[in-house]
Amino acid sequence: MSRHSPFDPAALAAEIFDAVREMSRDAEGVSRPAFSPLETEVLDYLAAFGARHGLVVTEDAGRNRVFCRPEHAAAESWTLIGSHVDSVPMGGNFDGLAGVVAGLLVLIGGADRLARPVKLLAMRGEESAWFGSCYLGSKMLTGTMTATDLAAGHKGDNRPLRDHLADLGIDTEAVAAGRPLCDLGPIRAYLELHIEQGPLLVEKAIPAAVVTGIRGNFRYRAIRCIGEGGHSGAVPRAYRHDPVLAMADLLSRLDETWRRILITGGDLVLTSGVIGTDATRHAIARIPDEVAFSLDIRSQSAQTLTEMQLYLAEEMADIARARGVRFETGPRVDSAPAMMDAEITEGLMAAMARRGIEPFAMASGGGHDAAVFAQAGIPAGMVFVRNRNGSHNPHEAMELDDFLIATSILAAYLEE
Repeated sequence: MSRHSPFDPAALAAEIFDAVREMSRDAEGVSRPAFSPLETEVLDYLAAFGARHGLVVTEDAGRNRVFCRPEHAAAESWTLIGSHVDSVPMGGNFDGLAGVVAGLLVLIGGADRLARPVKLLAMRGEESAWFGSCYLGSKMLTGTMTATDLAAGHKGDNRPLRDHLADLGIDTEAVAAGRPLCDLGPIRAYLELHIEQGPLLVEKAIPAAVVTGIRGNFRYRAIRCIGEGGHSGAVPRAYRHDPVLAMADLLSRLDETWRRILITGGDLVLTSGVIGTDATRHAIARIPDEVAFSLDIRSQSAQTLTEMQLYLAEEMADIARARGVRFETGPRVDSAPAMMDAEITEGLMAAMARRGIEPFAMASGGGHDAAVFAQAGIPAGMVFVRNRNGSHNPHEAMELDDFLIATSILAAYLEE
């Protein structure tokens, strides 16, 4: 399709989604590891696609790709549309990629209609699955990456992130010193389109929504509860130091606290997604001496997160005394909540109404690069697309019609 062909957003979107899916197929779903050669290959494909459709494409110091219309190439300031191209292992094709495709459609179809200069940022390294910490690409751009982030080992080869960045020619000394890899001054606002990763829009039969804020979180990758092993039939309850039951006590108390916070109008979600005893020693007839479990606690309220950290420590100490066990949390990974800019949120809601859709706003339970830009002082806004079957799995089911509606909301906002 040449740059002079009629603009067909559905065909363009389908072309990109199909091509990138084929490039990144795994045993199930897709895998696009952060800072990998495959991620580079996807960015190169997108760059070639954008250039073929008349866009100016450059590469920034984080080895991301930046797109704009020719008339905006020398702009002194701009609105930035951004999203990531990496995925979780054996994940879905739309998580992250949908936001990049939306930005391409806005730029390719935006001749003479965009009210101000707009650029698109196709980013690396948003998912935490590969190095244990999220937003790595946007943290580099904003100068907020930590020493812990740089030292984190890769899920596959255990090499530290610093080495993977160096392989790409990224200035790791600048990253380590906290120097932003891009000039944030010209960015007037940051916008991001993303699939919803929960069921709300599906249940409410709404194709898209405006996001009000992104939950922050604190996480422990592997809390260890250490007790005392023994024969399952020979040790009476009074003499047991069972770490599995201690863990169950803790999770039960956390669940009850979660319920109370929601009843009183607070915001909280918590998950323990990885649980296990030692596979080399566990047995049906053996009391385990140790269990390890992950913990992910999220809220839009920084105060709630602080209170939950204190509560968790108190409850672990109480259960440890009662059951004769001990808890070792290991390092904690934190991500602060981020509220979207009220003026942008209002503008996106108005754009939604102009597109003939009843305006609807909601919080984001998942984290997004928009949080990093918002925390860096850049006004940010987000649009969600309805998506069945959740996210971070091969069964994401975003409908192309819903995607085009959400993209049209972005376009309507930028044309105003």
